[in-house]
Amino acid sequence: MYVSMKGMLQRANEGNYAVMAINCFNIETARAVINAAQELRAPIIVNIVQEHMVNHCDSALIAPIVKLLANRASVEIALNFDHGEDVGLLKKALQDGYSSVMVDASRYDLEGNIRMTREIVDFAKQFDASVEGEIGCMGASAGDNFTNEDMKTNPQQALRFAQETGVDALAISFGSSHGNYPKGYVPEFDFERLKEIKALTNMPLVLHGGSGSGDQNIENCVQYGINKINVGCDFMNANVASIKQQLAKDPDINYWVMMHQVEKDSQEIIKHYIKLSKSQGKSL
Repeated sequence: MYVSMKGMLQRANEGNYAVMAINCFNIETARAVINAAQELRAPIIVNIVQEHMVNHCDSALIAPIVKLLANRASVEIALNFDHGEDVGLLKKALQDGYSSVMVDASRYDLEGNIRMTREIVDFAKQFDASVEGEIGCMGASAGDNFTNEDMKTNPQQALRFAQETGVDALAISFGSSHGNYPKGYVPEFDFERLKEIKALTNMPLVLHGGSGSGDQNIENCVQYGINKINVGCDFMNANVASIKQQLAKDPDINYWVMMHQVEKDSQEIIKHYIKLSKSQGKSL
């Protein structure tokens, strides 16, 4: 079932669970994500980040592939343009068939963020597509540029942003960072901030940078009001680990055989996160 994020996240908000959003970039990664969701009867979101869409698989190419895979499945699948920073690309993705987009205008001041996000919200209505916005900023583990206190979401600004943009979901910053964390490092989340934003907005909230956050942090996020969890690095790392393992066993392995095994192996981390998010069995 090919759907937008709106309905699945509304139900997650009402049911106090989260829907996983996994970063993909081609047919193999998308199919692995959808098959994992199908096995556990979970709604799921296929995320395509802007860099991957621009440099590897444009929206006109990937949208019909994911739509076909989704319509062959019996669970809800959304295709979301993740961290869309370019208005033209966001609009083209919607025109090409994306069911959802995430507007990342966090580099602007609050007024600029509201203005750009609202433009996409209005544009998306004609496609019956959902829109996620972001308030606050996300750091990155690369170069030790982790999310600091000043980057975290201001609760009152989050409320204003939600009211003035009309977004269906709100990505907030409360301690996670993008990228692979150093070995043994577990980020500290500001759960009191999350609770306050949830109480003020009472809407679907989104955790970006879920990879490597630790099972307990993920479970707490779900308990305190996160309804969409983005994971990219852990899924990509699982794909690489499968390739390395297979090549170690058989350096002359057939590429086609290897890639099919990668799809199977990489589903395990997705299923792990689906269970942590409590979305197993939650698809219509």
